Amino acid sequence: MPILILGVLLWSLAHLFKRIAPTARANMGDKAKGLVAVGVIAGVVLMVIGYRMADIGEVYWGRSPAMVGINNLLTLFAVYLFAASGMKTWITSKIRHPQLTAIKSWAIAHLLVNGDMPSFVLFGGLLIWAVIEVILINRQNKPAKATGPFPVGKEIGAVVGTIVVFGVIVAIHYWLGYPTFG
Repeated sequence: MPILILGVLLWSLAHLFKRIAPTARANMGDKAKGLVAVGVIAGVVLMVIGYRMADIGEVYWGRSPAMVGINNLLTLFAVYLFAASGMKTWITSKIRHPQLTAIKSWAIAHLLVNGDMPSFVLFGGLLIWAVIEVILINRQNKPAKATGPFPVGKEIGAVVGTIVVFGVIVAIHYWLGYPTFG
């Protein structure tokens, strides 16, 4: 569990660096980008290793068909928000932080079907990070929402991209031994 906790902390601190130490971040210039990238990648590696190594311990709730369905819909929505954010589609004019909203949707989805301590640390930790990130961004500046026009081609591209990426995610989950559809 310590490796998992370290991974979540490293991920969070690397992402929060610009928000909690803006002067230090600015003084580092472009070198900070490399440092943040190394921190994020190391955090992901530690989270994967830590989660796979962690003792599940007591399980407070498990998967149910209804929760699996809700999990899949929330995860599909999260993938769509990432695609929409990159393509500046209509929904990005309605949601202030589409990528962070995607992380929150994904984390909640996974907490619904994983009621064990490693899942609380991983998904709960990333949910807390995303909430804190939104609060800090909103305090520092008001992020601009995308404005139209929103071409139909971009909307279709976001939906197609979502389906493809979601399919890859499902395949990876099955390959790792985590059945996605019940």
